[in-house]
Amino acid sequence: QVQLVESGGGLVQAGGSLRLSCEASGRTFRSYAMGWFRAAPGKEREFVAAITWTGGSTYYADSVKGRCTISRDNAKNTVYLQMNSLKFEDTAVYYCAARRSAGLIRNDYDYWGQGTQVTVSS
Repeated sequence: QVQLVESGGGLVQAGGSLRLSCEASGRTFRSYAMGWFRAAPGKEREFVAAITWTGGSTYYADSVKGRCTISRDNAKNTVYLQMNSLKFEDTAVYYCAARRSAGLIRNDYDYWGQGTQVTVSS
């Protein structure tokens, strides 16, 4: 069992930056690939970014590529999402998730956090 707790969301002006964190419980964190997803009001949850368990490979949605960076610190059981040049359309609840199987851009992860709200004012 893995429990995930996101933090770092908030209100930011367009063009600003935020760093989201997701801390995982348990000693098996390093064996999970991690992903970030988001759900905007009235829209389905969508993939944002993912990172393999080693941190050696990362994946991004086209909508955030070049503006976001996913990283992880296995010693701290934490995965991060650095978001720069934020846009109004980045407003959403952001969720982190963990999975052991392949398919990092799919939304059928094994464990999910409760989410953290990111609001970008235009």
